[in-house]
Amino acid sequence: MDTYQIDWSHPGHIYFIGIGGVSMSGLAEILLTQGFRVSGSDAKENSFTDLLEKHGAEIHYGQRRENITEDIDAACYTAAVHPDNPEYQACVEKKIPMLSRAELLGELMRCYRTSIAVSGTHGKTTTTSLIAHILMEADADPTISVGGVLPLIGGNIRIGGNDTFLLEACEYTNSFLSFHPTMEVILNIEADHLDFFHNIENIRKSFHRFVGNLPENGTLIIDSRIRDYREITEGFAGTIRTVGGPEAEFTAGEISYDELARPSFQVYRNGERLGALTLRIPGEHNVYNALAAAAAGLSLGIPFEKVTRGIEAFSGAERRFEKKGVLNGVTILDDYAHHPQEIEATLRTALRCPHKRLWVVFQPHTYTRTKALMPQFAEALGLADRVVLADIFAAREKNTIGVSSGDVAELINAKTPGKAVYLPAFDRIETYLLEHLLPGDLCITMGAGDIYKVGDDLLGK
Repeated sequence: MDTYQIDWSHPGHIYFIGIGGVSMSGLAEILLTQGFRVSGSDAKENSFTDLLEKHGAEIHYGQRRENITEDIDAACYTAAVHPDNPEYQACVEKKIPMLSRAELLGELMRCYRTSIAVSGTHGKTTTTSLIAHILMEADADPTISVGGVLPLIGGNIRIGGNDTFLLEACEYTNSFLSFHPTMEVILNIEADHLDFFHNIENIRKSFHRFVGNLPENGTLIIDSRIRDYREITEGFAGTIRTVGGPEAEFTAGEISYDELARPSFQVYRNGERLGALTLRIPGEHNVYNALAAAAAGLSLGIPFEKVTRGIEAFSGAERRFEKKGVLNGVTILDDYAHHPQEIEATLRTALRCPHKRLWVVFQPHTYTRTKALMPQFAEALGLADRVVLADIFAAREKNTIGVSSGDVAELINAKTPGKAVYLPAFDRIETYLLEHLLPGDLCITMGAGDIYKVGDDLLGK
């Protein structure tokens, strides 16, 4: 089967198998603005398919072999589409070039003079959002693809000009190895997605290969606190800018926090003070996300004044330490944290906020992650005064390893008896919280699944 390369000057006909998702619909919209003919299929109509149809896309509801016609130049498919899919099979039989979502993203990146990929185990959405604000402040008219809802652009996709493309790059299934950026940001490298990667060394090798995708005149921004970060950069001949540790090119000094744990600090470059930054997002971890974003903006030639205005305008993405409301004197927040390091960072931030007791209602995400990192989960969650554990959100997995959220609760209670409780169903959790939360408490629903519904339901009551 032939490969297919996206070329703005020769727009073709691209078919999307599964066009109605938030990411695939965004890619389809980019192609439509460049004059491509776009068609595709999905199970049912939704707001994304409605928008695409208004822009001229032809959409089929239900996936059938007859939807695949001879005039299709290439087909794009999601990870949820398997070789037994009838449209997938028809594309193979007709020898139509096929691209995964990540491969299509990589092809799109080739069409922009500057393409920026933000990666790392944690902080990708926040840092991508910060860079988006910087680019918008600098009137760069970027095309943006971010992993969360960014209020600045009213969603997760912005269609801009043909000069700058900014995207969040996930390492899961090595999808980021299909990308072709001119600038990369690597925030951290930790053990995660262990249903795909064998171990941390396997993950580090993938990040090293990711760096290898940069051109010789490309730019890499990397946190120097990553263990042996020079192993990750080995062989790259382009520009390397470090952030984070005391020996880095970009560092933060004189860090202080307000009553909502939002940091203010001085930015230094090679020991020379550039100026002050005051964030509207809380936590020490966001100091380093902001440093990486600032380094990216400055590397693009954007003046520091515009960099700071862009960063200081960002007040947070959806599900990132998001205040949902107050119920009977109890403040309810929601956060996407689902890895022990993310949980620790979020809870340490919460500890700086006014509260009588800190509660965390946590929904573990995937069985393999819970099993592999169980001691770390127990340690991180133990920072809270009280812990409520919901059933594990299975996502793509089945429980073939016999792990339960109750196992995490047992580990926490072994160290501090009575701190944690395991309540499988959301309605039981809501009842428990209503019976035990007191005015002045701070309660955070946390996880990458649908645990946010608990806070929404409580506030609705």
